[in-house]
Amino acid sequence: MSVSKSGYDGTVTGGLTVSGNPKSPQCVQQPPGNRPRDARYHQHGGPVKPPHPERSEPADVVKRAIDFKTQGTQCYKDKKYREAIGKYHRALLEMKGLCKVLGDPEAGSKSSSSVVPTTTKSDSLTEEQKGAMENAELECYNSLAACLLQMELVNYERVKEYCLKVLRKEGDHFKALYRSGVAYYHLGDFHKALHYLKESHKQQPAGK
Repeated sequence: MSVSKSGYDGTVTGGLTVSGNPKSPQCVQQPPGNRPRDARYHQHGGPVKPPHPERSEPADVVKRAIDFKTQGTQCYKDKKYREAIGKYHRALLEMKGLCKVLGDPEAGSKSSSSVVPTTTKSDSLTEEQKGAMENAELECYNSLAACLLQMELVNYERVKEYCLKVLRKEGDHFKALYRSGVAYYHLGDFHKALHYLKESHKQQPAGK
């Protein structure tokens, strides 16, 4: 992530005027022993740690996650698949960040099938927020699989992984079933490929 140093154009503000030949403040020589102490260092030496940023509210994290997911969907519609993948990953990272916000270190771990925290603390998500996050999570994984299938070199192992995450929550998800079948086929597991393709055919919406 690039950091933009906005708001700085190299000019000095505040109405100060300097007569004569001005010198850059960084270049002015101070008398020995009279130099101002760097504010970044303690009196006894060593860097001062920056103050801890305020903790994000769960609602703010939910909003950021859904915003990234929405941006990813727009990128996918514009056929900007790499950008879409980045946005979906950012959305999932925001969801994982909820674990720290809510003080639930176990949620979102590798052993869990979901990155959405399940904590019941008083400052946890509302039922509406939790539902929105779970839906967004499934959409991100499903859309990531769709994006990967559009790449020139397809990572079918990753496609399978994302689809199975969706199917653990929604076992009858038509697109996840179909993409799982495609992934297993290209990975050489024809038995599982046939199974998932048959299941997707059963769940295929009318008129598709």
